[in-house]
Amino acid sequence: MKKNEGNYVPMDNRLNDVTKYEIVKERLSQRGVELSDIAEITFDLQKQYVKDITMDLCLNHVERVVMKREVQHAVLTGLELDILAEEGKLSEPLLSMLLGDYGLFGIDEILALSIVNVYGSIGFTNFGFVDKTKPGIIGKLDSDGKTTNKCNTFLDDIVGAIAAAAASSIAHRYSV
Repeated sequence: MKKNEGNYVPMDNRLNDVTKYEIVKERLSQRGVELSDIAEITFDLQKQYVKDITMDLCLNHVERVVMKREVQHAVLTGLELDILAEEGKLSEPLLSMLLGDYGLFGIDEILALSIVNVYGSIGFTNFGFVDKTKPGIIGKLDSDGKTTNKCNTFLDDIVGAIAAAAASSIAHRYSV
């Protein structure tokens, strides 16, 4: 629906980041991802580098990453594209590329890199590692996207990027 049509009511673009944070958490949960799932990956990325690291610390850093406006926008955009693909509401050839998680598509990784970009080179290397190894829920999302009617083309990379960004945040704060 276009802005100038009578029934269009825009969501206030000035929603505070806490409200959008709650929306992002809910949308991730609807797709089968909890912030604690992401924190587990963050924990695994940092456990050999940070003495006495805890899941609570990792979850706190995941929450801090998701609180960032740029991250919220990337998550909402990627999730919406996955959902639209599942519903067949995108045109070809984009629809087939998303449903098939086409390996040379690359836009899913580019969107995810916008999340880790805030955390410097360690964010990029952490993301590259989780994108390749697909630990924890990332592997499940990737597999489900290839073997079920779910489209997780953006979601698996978004989850990996949030975990990588949180791990990088921890590394910056607790580096030796």
